[in-house]
Amino acid sequence: MNWENIEANWEQFRGPVQQQWGKLTDDQLDAISGKRHFLTGQIQQTYAVSVENAERQVATWQQRQKETPVEGKPAESK
Repeated sequence: MNWENIEANWEQFRGPVQQQWGKLTDDQLDAISGKRHFLTGQIQQTYAVSVENAERQVATWQQRQKETPVEGKPAESK
């Protein structure tokens, strides 16, 4: 999954993000607003993990997400 798609469709990904990282609040998810570096920073702070650990978690989560076409753009083929 391309991060651009996640950011563009953030409202659809909030639920899966909250399922994965249940300690993140609605206010934190609002502030993240689909920005990958904000998500990793919030994971790092909330879960007291290293930057590298947070990045690994996000990369693993991202790989598990299904493609969702960005409005106006065709879905990427695998």
